[in-house]
Amino acid sequence: MDAPRPPAFSVGLTGGIGCGKSTVADMFAARGAAVIDTDQIAHSLTAPHGAAMPALLAEFGAEFATPDGALDRARMRALVFSDDTARARLEAILHPKIRDATAAAAAIATGDYLIFVVPLLIESGTWRGRVSRVLAIDCPEQVQVARVMARSGLAEAQVRAIMAAQVTREQRRAAADDIILNDDGLDALHPQVEVLHALYLSLSKETQN
Repeated sequence: MDAPRPPAFSVGLTGGIGCGKSTVADMFAARGAAVIDTDQIAHSLTAPHGAAMPALLAEFGAEFATPDGALDRARMRALVFSDDTARARLEAILHPKIRDATAAAAAIATGDYLIFVVPLLIESGTWRGRVSRVLAIDCPEQVQVARVMARSGLAEAQVRAIMAAQVTREQRRAAADDIILNDDGLDALHPQVEVLHALYLSLSKETQN
């Protein structure tokens, strides 16, 4: 018997830091979508003995590893937000590996449709042509800042520096086919997810026909 084919219909789910991308992705997964999170892939690549670690340490030095051999994220974050060339060097190593791992995961995915969680989907310039629709998770900037400070312990200036490296809220909304507003708790999210899940199921069936 032939193995099931991966879904042809795909959604690129994006949003600024602290918007709740993972929370919304989990809701779609619970409804039958296959979710591939590029952030999780990046974390696995830079975990202890991760596939990207030898190249990263060769490029940046052993001081960018934690004692257990993972990427020292705080140190790397400080470097790339103060040095654009360092960011480009980091991306040159990580992005091809993330792309290959994402494609491998998509090739074996099963579900009603595919959701790729890509924080910098719009910034990348390449993802828009690789997905059927773009879904932006949206919330006010002050909500983003408060969430990230509470979650990560970062100072407000650090959070705003991360946000400054991303497209603006207005740019993200303008580039999206669909928008979920996440500023009022889980109860407000579920009906929005349900409406879009029904739409994506319908569009996925049309793609298969």
